[in-house]
Amino acid sequence: MRALPSLNGLRAFEAAARHGSFAAAGAELNVTQAAVSRMVRLLEERLGFRLFERHANSLQLTWQGRTLQPGLTTSFDAIASLLEQVAAQSALPILTIGVGPSFAMRWLIPRLADFQTRHPDIEVRIATGGAINPIGHDWTCGIRLGDGRWPGFEAEMLFSAELFPVCAPAIARRVKKADDLRQQTLLHVVHAPDDWPRWLKAAGVKLRPEKRSPRFATYAMALQAATDGLGVAMALEPYVADDLAAGRLVAPFRQRVPKGIAWYLLHPPARAADPSFVAFRGWLRAQSG
Repeated sequence: MRALPSLNGLRAFEAAARHGSFAAAGAELNVTQAAVSRMVRLLEERLGFRLFERHANSLQLTWQGRTLQPGLTTSFDAIASLLEQVAAQSALPILTIGVGPSFAMRWLIPRLADFQTRHPDIEVRIATGGAINPIGHDWTCGIRLGDGRWPGFEAEMLFSAELFPVCAPAIARRVKKADDLRQQTLLHVVHAPDDWPRWLKAAGVKLRPEKRSPRFATYAMALQAATDGLGVAMALEPYVADDLAAGRLVAPFRQRVPKGIAWYLLHPPARAADPSFVAFRGWLRAQSG
């Protein structure tokens, strides 16, 4: 059995410590300043030590108060997040997918109509979840590029990630061997500066990319530029599967180089049995297979 003091007292203390004021804590908790002061006083009596040094116009945490406050804030945040997850699961089926813009636009969204046809009762929401964005605790799941290790989340590999050059058909007719890239404009992705050097090294081409070569914020932008004939882009599986099949882009060389990481479906353990996640995972496995 847990021997815990009053939860209201702990909430009052945490809010007052965070704001540095009984009045501000009362406004947050929707009670009076006097009520907060009283709850903190009762908590101090229960604990047997003071949490605040009270001055005429200010509050100062004691060393015990400074020790207690961070852990309480973390615990209350965790409780709030857990309640949000449970509430989301008990409502109508909602599938919130955290995914980067390039993967969303070039692979996931073109296939979502099929998922909605198979599961019309599930409301799909797409959240921005690229490599530099934190994983949202309100997500049902996410699709990310990485090594498969995300603390607090379970991950399942979907695709390997391989690099290879692509270009418009008109440019492909002029590019017969890797050395022909010397006469072409190479398109770069800002956050993936090692892509071209990695592939060129594997292909045995000693070519230093021009500093003035076009650079794009996302793979989606660079690949669209390649489709429009601006130059040769470095493709990343599975971004170009549809474009290659439709002939909008051509892969002029067989050489493919592993990026060293892979695509994963990740989810909080608490979401494993969520019906919307189970449906999406089964559909995703079929699509990626």
